[in-house]
Amino acid sequence: MNAFRTTALMAALIVLFALIGRALAGPGGMLVALLVAVGLNAFSYWFSASIVLKVHGAEPVSADEAPELYAMVDRLRQRADLPMPQVCIIASDQPNAFATGRNPAHGVVAVTTGILQQLTDEELEGVIAHELAHIKNRDILTSSVAATLAAAITLLARFGIFFDRGDRDGVFTSLLMLILAPLAAVMIQMAISRSREYAADREGARIAQNPMGLAHALQRLEAGAARYAMPQAQESTSHLFIVNPFSGALSGLRSLFSTHPATEERVARLEEMARDGSYRA
Repeated sequence: MNAFRTTALMAALIVLFALIGRALAGPGGMLVALLVAVGLNAFSYWFSASIVLKVHGAEPVSADEAPELYAMVDRLRQRADLPMPQVCIIASDQPNAFATGRNPAHGVVAVTTGILQQLTDEELEGVIAHELAHIKNRDILTSSVAATLAAAITLLARFGIFFDRGDRDGVFTSLLMLILAPLAAVMIQMAISRSREYAADREGARIAQNPMGLAHALQRLEAGAARYAMPQAQESTSHLFIVNPFSGALSGLRSLFSTHPATEERVARLEEMARDGSYRA
């Protein structure tokens, strides 16, 4: 199912990229955009994870450099029956985390310095288990590909204003693409992000054997995102994080296009798991 989802995402983004190319520069532009999109798909499969890590300044750490964090990840990944992922730390006061990598054998768990300082061990275990669930569910390739290609679509649309087709319709089309293309990319991200967050919450609660640790963590992370900015974060990669790093700035219509489900709903579902004991199944 996840392989199908990734393939469908790649196909959707190729079509979107090609349509933008046609709207901006006619049939020739469509062909060029199509070739570029295919190349980006291949590139994103192999290198999207390393790009995401570099963009956010995530530095790998060893067991000697971060013994408590490394031991926690190792303990939980054994419980999840996963290979040991690479562990990275992002220098940011905002408490947050994400997972990336093209498959479980190349998985990466990245956490901020803020999350290490502000969460209890029980809460941090819940967050780490959630990220390991993304790796176990093979969400991470889909997320990384979406981040790379959505950023490319947004960039192409922004360049569209420079495509001069010599008529008023061409200018109108360029302006329309500037508005609609990034919106379409966000809609694709939303389609894959909200459902996978609920699934990762459920599986993470089972891995940690403690739904309330993750529930309390989500509440504190939501408050932390509102209090602390993360300069390294990008709109095109916000769906990778356990909570939206821009959630503190989301209001009105922008909140409708958030790539994450409401924290209150996520917490309510985890509380229900705690009550009915389904996390032990």
